[in-house]
Amino acid sequence: MEFFKIKRDIPFMRHALVLNAVSLITFLAAVFFLFSRGLHLSVEFTGGTLMEVSYSQSADLNNVRDTIAKLGLTDVQVQNFGTARDVLIRMPVQKGSNSAQQSEQVLTALKAVDPSAELRRTEFVGPQVGDELAVDGLKALAFVIVGIVLYLAIRFEWKFAVAAIIANLHDVIIILGFFAFFQWEFSLPVLAAVLAVLGYSVNESVVIFDRIRENFRRYRKMSTVEIIDNAITSTISRTIITHGCTQLMVLSMLLFGGATLHYFALALTIGILFGIYSSVFVAAAIAMWLGIKREDLIKAAPRKEDDPNDPNSGAVV
Repeated sequence: MEFFKIKRDIPFMRHALVLNAVSLITFLAAVFFLFSRGLHLSVEFTGGTLMEVSYSQSADLNNVRDTIAKLGLTDVQVQNFGTARDVLIRMPVQKGSNSAQQSEQVLTALKAVDPSAELRRTEFVGPQVGDELAVDGLKALAFVIVGIVLYLAIRFEWKFAVAAIIANLHDVIIILGFFAFFQWEFSLPVLAAVLAVLGYSVNESVVIFDRIRENFRRYRKMSTVEIIDNAITSTISRTIITHGCTQLMVLSMLLFGGATLHYFALALTIGILFGIYSSVFVAAAIAMWLGIKREDLIKAAPRKEDDPNDPNSGAVV
């Protein structure tokens, strides 16, 4: 399915060096902010107090957030839990107060606004749990990366595997760099968004790589640069349809999903935009610079050895 068809190939690889230089600068800036500022980790990673509060009617989450904010508590997560009447509140550890004092202070403020507020449970999530979540998140990220490398190396060729994983890590580091620079809260939903971007980005790379392999079989007189330009140009319509529809859904979460889904949708938006960019200008360009050629993707059929007992052996056809 195509919205439009471009008759002349766009010379993407002509500008590959300049655009990859920009990518390198952006990547190094992201790494710098990650080390200098670090990520603003949420309660799941740092530990804190968890409260479940029930109301007699549907809870107004914005009202709950405003009430807690007036107490001077920051980085508080408020979301529905189970039903619209149940609210889950996550609060980071505050200096000078323990978990019991903190939960009692919040409950008193909530009851002052709505007397029907009832505390169902309160728990303290220790930093040890946060450390375990951080380690498990890094393990999940490592397993995804290794799986992508193995998949591309088996399906295509090791040069494509190297190019794709560099492009995907480029996307992930830049997303983390944005969160470090603006000090946006990095939570488990954001980690899930980062893992989703990895899969989404590699899917776009696979589509382009598959078209490159197909072009090598179809156009034997084209150079490698022309093959790559044609592959990218011929998949533009598919890219617009796929990424456009996905971004519309993500944009709806960003605008109407509330505070709970805000950073999740924001991470996906950054990942989708940079995923398109990296698949075209980073992954394809690196594969080109690694010297990908027709012989890497199309294996020559093995020659049948001469059989002395075969009367047709060695015959010239």
